[in-house]
Amino acid sequence: MSGGIRLALAGDTMLGRGVADALSREPPEALFSDEVVDALRGADLFVLNLECCVSDRGERWPDPMKPFFFRAPPVAVDVLRHLGVDCVTLANNHALDCGRVALLDTIDLLSAAGVETVGAGPDVEQARRPIILERNGFRLLIVGLTDHPVEYRADVGVPGVAYADLRSGIPDWVFDSMTEENADAILVTPHWGPNMTRRPVPHVVRAGAALVERGATLVAGHSAHVFHGVSAQVLYDMGDFIDDYAVDPRLRNDLGLVFLVDLTPRGPVRIEAIPLALDFCHTRLARGEETQWIGQRFVSACAELGTRVQAVDGRLVIERPLSELSASDRESHLP
Repeated sequence: MSGGIRLALAGDTMLGRGVADALSREPPEALFSDEVVDALRGADLFVLNLECCVSDRGERWPDPMKPFFFRAPPVAVDVLRHLGVDCVTLANNHALDCGRVALLDTIDLLSAAGVETVGAGPDVEQARRPIILERNGFRLLIVGLTDHPVEYRADVGVPGVAYADLRSGIPDWVFDSMTEENADAILVTPHWGPNMTRRPVPHVVRAGAALVERGATLVAGHSAHVFHGVSAQVLYDMGDFIDDYAVDPRLRNDLGLVFLVDLTPRGPVRIEAIPLALDFCHTRLARGEETQWIGQRFVSACAELGTRVQAVDGRLVIERPLSELSASDRESHLP
């Protein structure tokens, strides 16, 4: 067993619609600034949420109430390779936007590119199955799940995502998937809660606490499209990483974070949040007033959860986070 690894984590990564159009005009390397790529390349492993399918086949999911459908072209896998992504979770509300055939194409294309997938599969058993990534003798087990939509769930012989109704509690299959004895650390990456919220909703807070209580070394959530604070071993929401979305001037979903976590078997010992600016279909490092807004927002969001943040060389740093506290102390920081 190694003492630890540096883990890069990013939230919703949407490579469809306008981003797909950009890929038809520009090389995959153009979507992210060199500075962003360089900041992430120093990590041992990189995991993110892929908020789309990757395929040139399939038809839109037949839901007249669904407003958005995200499908990336096969060349999108080159974006992930350029970033150095090792694993994506497909457990989200866009993996089946173009049907089950497009989901299976996504898994096959990513596999061929050397990118692992978790949180979806050709049947319910494989959709729920965790994976283990190893670097420098350190074995990281990864579990992916989503609390919406129930229609996308995998079933016996039916491709889909690893669905869990978190409002009703965490189902046993999630805890069962966290029992690998040979893992040095366990990362659970849930797609949970509603969009465009300033802070985690109650069922997300309860689920995060339960996952840590049952053995998760780190929980890294996504879905809200804006970043939330950090409490104990839980990154409640990492926000967006790239997209073409309309900007909410109040919540500023065009300003985000990507995370570097120094992870040990006991938990994270250092978390660095790197401020980002999400231009239309392009992500770069934040600067000036952008960095100031992100810093103030993140410090405030973490303070609500009892977590202290320091600004160090342009990054927002949490040293020895709440994983060191007792269970009773951790509970006192929950809203």
